[in-house]
Amino acid sequence: MEKTICIFGDSITWGAFDPKKGGWVSRLKSYFEINEDYNVEVYNQGVSGDDTDSLLARFKTECIARKPQIIIFAIGINDSQYMITKDNPQVSLKKFQNNLIKLINQAKNFSSKIVFIGITKVEESKTMPVFWSSERFYDNNNIFKYNLIIKNLTKKLNLPFMDLFDLLSINDFEDGIHPNSNGHKKIFLKVKDYLLDKKIILLQ
Repeated sequence: MEKTICIFGDSITWGAFDPKKGGWVSRLKSYFEINEDYNVEVYNQGVSGDDTDSLLARFKTECIARKPQIIIFAIGINDSQYMITKDNPQVSLKKFQNNLIKLINQAKNFSSKIVFIGITKVEESKTMPVFWSSERFYDNNNIFKYNLIIKNLTKKLNLPFMDLFDLLSINDFEDGIHPNSNGHKKIFLKVKDYLLDKKIILLQ
């Protein structure tokens, strides 16, 4: 029986700045299409700029449309963004945790297989501030706090969690936030190996 995987996230999930193969989700989709021993359909539900607020607004509708057997969340870096000072985040830590709980509760209505992918670091020389706004910042200490919320919550609820915080190096970024093609390749390999090693995806 074919397994439908929906991967929800932001522009990194969507595949920004990987002109070679369209991002880590596209690479994952191609891998399962080429390997016929897996009967898997991968849907990229990444939307540029998304945080947990905006993902909540569309999550249920998209799950109804796709009917996923496996749900993967790769969200959080935009929640951690702040304007001018850290006490003005896009989504506060408390609300971020509450949003994650809401997403998990909604996801359980569609699938028992719910997986979280952690947040990647940024290259702070290009994100303090970002090039498109002198008032918007991403920093690794702040990202770490959001990533830790995901890590602790998934541990508490016994959900699979892939920690990518230290995966990328300075040469793996395009604009300081988004991975380049090599960075996307690293994420793809990490995610693919995790899904297979943990038997989240099985041979047909």
